[in-house]
Amino acid sequence: MFETLSDRLTSVFSSLRGKGRLSEEDINATAREIRLALLEADVALPVVREFIARIKERARGEEVSKALNPAQQVIKIVNEELVEILGGQTRQIRFAKTAPTVIMLAGLQGAGKTTLAGKLAKWLAADRNTPLLVAADLQRPNAVTQLQVVGERAGTPVFAPEPGNGVGDPVNVARESIEHARRNNHNIVIIDTAGRLGVDTEMMQQAADIRDAVEPDEIVFVVDAMIGQDAVNTAQAFLDGVGYDAVALTKLDGDARGGAALSIRHITGRPIMFASTGEKLEDFDLFHPDRMASRILDMGDVLTLIEQAQRTFDEAEVEKMASTMASDEDFTLNDFLEQMKMVRKLGPIGNLLGMMPGMGQMREQIDSIDDKSLDRIQAIIQSMTPAERTNPKMINGSRRLRIANGSGTQVGDVNGLVTRFFEAQKMMRKMKSGGGMPGMPGMPGMGGGKKAKKPKKAKKGKQRSGNPMKARQQEAERAAERQRRQEEPQQMPQLPPGLGGSGPSPTLPPGLGGPAMPDLSNFKLGKGKKE
Repeated sequence: MFETLSDRLTSVFSSLRGKGRLSEEDINATAREIRLALLEADVALPVVREFIARIKERARGEEVSKALNPAQQVIKIVNEELVEILGGQTRQIRFAKTAPTVIMLAGLQGAGKTTLAGKLAKWLAADRNTPLLVAADLQRPNAVTQLQVVGERAGTPVFAPEPGNGVGDPVNVARESIEHARRNNHNIVIIDTAGRLGVDTEMMQQAADIRDAVEPDEIVFVVDAMIGQDAVNTAQAFLDGVGYDAVALTKLDGDARGGAALSIRHITGRPIMFASTGEKLEDFDLFHPDRMASRILDMGDVLTLIEQAQRTFDEAEVEKMASTMASDEDFTLNDFLEQMKMVRKLGPIGNLLGMMPGMGQMREQIDSIDDKSLDRIQAIIQSMTPAERTNPKMINGSRRLRIANGSGTQVGDVNGLVTRFFEAQKMMRKMKSGGGMPGMPGMPGMGGGKKAKKPKKAKKGKQRSGNPMKARQQEAERAAERQRRQEEPQQMPQLPPGLGGSGPSPTLPPGLGGPAMPDLSNFKLGKGKKE
């Protein structure tokens, strides 16, 4: 969603990185480019003005003028101000002291309230809650039926005593749902209310009546992030007419420019609590301002990736794969197939890569990734016999023809997969023996059959000058360089081994972004093409 804004900001900061100090002209030029980027992203003008004023004020302050790397300090300031404008801290649900906790959803028709109700119920149920969905939208045709379908998919019961389609009193339905929840031990009630195509008095009054009848613990305003500035105006109208505690943004996976997300918090003063990022019920989570700011600045969102893996992967499967990786046995096609299945559970590969730092510069390559290619690779491996998967060396010409026919691919596709697999297998052997990868140590827990060669002694640098003034200048330059490296801002947290870190991680599969998976970047499949 923030692709355009992210690209503009990345290009602005790339021009700053080579500068040792920033002049007033540099600060003004940077502020002007950031202002244009925000306005193009459809951010409200008052928000842009305040944001730019804060950046210019801090950029002219001592934290930049005394920094050894002022350009990076400006990037740090922009990141902090983005976090602040998005809400500062993650907003959590306020649970009632006595169950049930009542959450009322309000918003315009078409914003995605009904689908979001199902997503919220599924998300809460994963935390051992027992939510109840309430069909209080009795105006929109088939709204009750839609909520029942969504509730069935989410595995959540739906309280729908009225048929809807203009029949029934939504206030009575909402009031009765509280008693129903108490009798059936539901600790959370999610009320789906009616919307309109535009803000009107009747809708506002009905929402206010439901609010007064059930006294909800949380009123969440659901807004479509793709409608731009109009989302801010609607949010303000609902705040004045009904009032709400937090905002849920839907359709964040769309091609909107993102101005609503950056404006709504500042204008209404209400935090964004939830974000819906796709059509599936699983595409839903709390809104994290710091992580969203990192995505906008192309610093990645590894924490969300890790949490997603924790929710998706079975711990027993991960431990089994980790023990296989740490054993003395060779990495086989069976292992690769299991890793690929585990990674595919996380969702589209392009989305996963998009959460990694610096991937904004490779957006075209990521967008060209076709997940169907992975399905074809899986078909090739599954067309092999168990013996062939364990020992691919036995796959001769006639076997490759049989595998290609069985998987609906070409012999060249099978050849390419087997060749790249052997390369990955060699890499795994090297890592297990302690050799590691270029620029990386051996994998933890892999043992150390071969000792790594001692690095060659570095050549001596420049000798200190005999001229006292020149010698002092050289020493000052070296000290400045050391300080710059120490103060360089971290762009991503310490990661588990499978993502490039050094600590143990029982929650991520060893192959997630790790070296165990063969390099498939040049592996293309298609009918009529042979390697």
